[in-house]
Amino acid sequence: MPRKLQVAVVGDNSPSPDVTQWAEEVGQLLAKHNAVVICGGLGGVMAAVARGAATQGGITVGILPTYEAASGNSSLSIVIPSGVGHARNVMVAAAGDAVIALPGSYGTLSEVALALKLGKTVIGVNAWEDIKGVQAAKTPSEAVILALAAAHRLNS
Repeated sequence: MPRKLQVAVVGDNSPSPDVTQWAEEVGQLLAKHNAVVICGGLGGVMAAVARGAATQGGITVGILPTYEAASGNSSLSIVIPSGVGHARNVMVAAAGDAVIALPGSYGTLSEVALALKLGKTVIGVNAWEDIKGVQAAKTPSEAVILALAAAHRLNS
């Protein structure tokens, strides 16, 4: 049986309502395509993408910065308490076959940079397109199509 595609989704811990909606849509679309959603497991974009995937019966994995499994959001299927703080951003970036980056701040920027350093395809949804190597997407749907195509290439 082939391994499920894994797409990491990164973004702000306190997103705008629009970005929250984009994250939920990304999660729903990834789950509809049977991809595993990887995220940092906490609030904001992480909670929204997990919530979106969960509504479609998708698998959601949260890689937490603490050892406290209970700190993960309620839409996670699998909780990985890493205890490594911000260094967990490396794990989030590495776990995705591709990375979808929504608007965010320094934590998101670190995940974008780490993913690019690891040779991952990074798709920015109305964000990060000024960073060399980030593919631009104007909609969540476009981002998911690009991410799944990159993940398929990696796994074929």
